[in-house]
Amino acid sequence: MGLGSKSEPFHREGQAWFCTTGLPTDVTIEVGEMSFHIHKFPLLSRSGLLEKLIEEFSCEDGSECVLQLHDIPGGAKAFELIAKFCYGVKVEFTALNVVGLRCAAEYLLMTEDYGEGNLISQTEVFFNEVFGDWTYTIKALETCEEVQSYAEELHIVSRCIDSLAMKACADPNLFNWPVSGCNNFQNPAGTVLWNGISSETKPQPLGDDWWFEDVSFLSLPLYKQLILAVEPKGMKPENIAASVIYYAKRHLSLMNRQSSFNDANHVNPGTTISSTSEAYQRALLEEIVVLLPNKKGITPTKFLLRMLRTAMILHASPSCRENLEKRVGTQLDQAVLVDLLIPNMGYSVETLYDIDCVKRILDHFMSLYQAPASSPNIIEEDQLMSGTDTLTPMTMVASLVDGYLAEVAPDVNLKLPKFQALAAVIPEYARPLEDGIYHAIDIYLKAHPWLTDSEREQLCRLMNCQKLSLDASTHAAQNERLPLRVIVQVLFFEQLRLRTSISGWFFVSDNLENSQNPNASLGLPKNDASCQTDPVQDRVVGVDDIKERVSKLENECSSIKMELQKLAKTKRSWSIFPKKLGFGRRPPCSSKES
Repeated sequence: MGLGSKSEPFHREGQAWFCTTGLPTDVTIEVGEMSFHIHKFPLLSRSGLLEKLIEEFSCEDGSECVLQLHDIPGGAKAFELIAKFCYGVKVEFTALNVVGLRCAAEYLLMTEDYGEGNLISQTEVFFNEVFGDWTYTIKALETCEEVQSYAEELHIVSRCIDSLAMKACADPNLFNWPVSGCNNFQNPAGTVLWNGISSETKPQPLGDDWWFEDVSFLSLPLYKQLILAVEPKGMKPENIAASVIYYAKRHLSLMNRQSSFNDANHVNPGTTISSTSEAYQRALLEEIVVLLPNKKGITPTKFLLRMLRTAMILHASPSCRENLEKRVGTQLDQAVLVDLLIPNMGYSVETLYDIDCVKRILDHFMSLYQAPASSPNIIEEDQLMSGTDTLTPMTMVASLVDGYLAEVAPDVNLKLPKFQALAAVIPEYARPLEDGIYHAIDIYLKAHPWLTDSEREQLCRLMNCQKLSLDASTHAAQNERLPLRVIVQVLFFEQLRLRTSISGWFFVSDNLENSQNPNASLGLPKNDASCQTDPVQDRVVGVDDIKERVSKLENECSSIKMELQKLAKTKRSWSIFPKKLGFGRRPPCSSKES
């Protein structure tokens, strides 16, 4: 938009502008380091402030009038355009200069009282054109930072925010608003031109994230106002969270680094974070955390954990870290192990990973999902079989924690009470199998061979030997790192499981025999065909074999009990037990050996 029709009457010499109309100038206006040598009359006819200042200066003496306008919004660039406007020279309004001109016009009191079609009214008319275009509005909003106090007072910022929020919440394909992401050149007829050749191909429709990149260039205060404006206009929380994540990844440089011990306190040689940059990044992160929607599952757990790691590197406020820990805790079942391995950022580093942080996250999860402690048996039998929503996250977190314990167990600085405290948070009913916790305990025992027998006993109380799988039981029965009492328990429950399975075979075989031979139960004679095939006779032989094996197992159990009594007295080696129950089975021993 252009105003005025006269030719250019100014020329610049160094840090000064001179009017070349032929008449001597009678006023000098200084704006910053620039000075403007111009005439009084064009200014008096357009500006109430300049009229007042010139009259006050003229009353003092008859010397040349020199005015200082160092506080004018927009500085020397804005006043240059205003001076041309006062002289009637053509001025081009753009989205980049209209905000500064509007604020400067307000500062100089360029109202309709000092001429019809003055600068205030002209800029307001142009704003209507700016607000109708997404890209123009973005550019105008970015320039508000240069004159923020004036732009806020004149409600320019709020009007730009409202315009952007309305367009972001609406469908751009429906209203056909120009968007900076759509750079296809089109001819007047609307047909897309590619390399000068007409094509009837329609442009691809825009997704919900079409506005993320444009608003990510805004400063944090302006971006925050925009996010707060789109929420009441119906923006989905998922889209808000996605936009905030996009903004965070653009402005938080540490978010784009991989988790490693080379960050923060473990920086590479020559790599530092300046105090100014660190303070800015810390303030930025704390504000971004507040902007994230509170609804569970909206923000990915992976992103929250990376934010938490970055907050620890930047030494963010305790309230910020607590906020992130609680957000992660509410959806811990969606986390993966690699993201949970947060390096220890404390000044007094005891362990490689921040186990205390994971413990706090886990405690928050348990406060939301843990069932009442009054009926653990009901939970184990009913919910575990039915797979209710309450138990499914619990079992997932139990598996996650067992994996985490296995990862941190090799750390020689990890104290036993801390390992136990983290493992004990998971209730027993949340683990259908104890293989995961057994694996973590075995790694911890291997990395801490100096543990006493009582400490080993205490550590092994974290697992239920009755819930070990066959493979885990076989491994545990031959594990020299486990206490003797635990190995005996494993052997006992393994034999009990075997006897239960054999009893089940008897039950199935009997039912199968009766179902396929109904005449026997009724005392009816068999026909010739049944006598010829006689499949039941074969099964009877199989049942006899099973009965014989059970008898041998009972004798073997009695022998084991006798051996245990001898071991308790003589404290001999216990390597015979795996053999007695068939682990690494050898040919039967002679009577002398037994």
